[in-house]
Amino acid sequence: QVQLTESGGGSVQSGGSLSLSCEASGLTDAYWMVWFRQVPGKERQGVAATNSAGGTTYVPSVKGRFTISLSKGNAKTTLYLQMNSLKPGDTAMYYCAARLRLGLQNSWLDGDNYDVWGQGTQVTVSS
Repeated sequence: QVQLTESGGGSVQSGGSLSLSCEASGLTDAYWMVWFRQVPGKERQGVAATNSAGGTTYVPSVKGRFTISLSKGNAKTTLYLQMNSLKPGDTAMYYCAARLRLGLQNSWLDGDNYDVWGQGTQVTVSS
């Protein structure tokens, strides 16, 4: 059974940097791993995605500022999100998620694609 454990996040001033990690155990060889974020009262929003084939993609609002990456170990895979030049608008709860196969339904931005979600970690950016 795949489990996702997030760490990182916190509070930072505008222009600062934070790094998020999501440790995944039990992944097979084909998967998508993504970061979403959500602000209370608003819909969950995709941030960045990567897959076992090595592709990466970002929403326009974070492209050039955020970097998604994977580190593959023997038993665990860790998903990272390096966030630079943070803005108050980046304030949200950030979630990692995994789809345990390739072949998305519609877009990677559709949260229904994902089989497993992390518990979330808060990122707060002050002006």
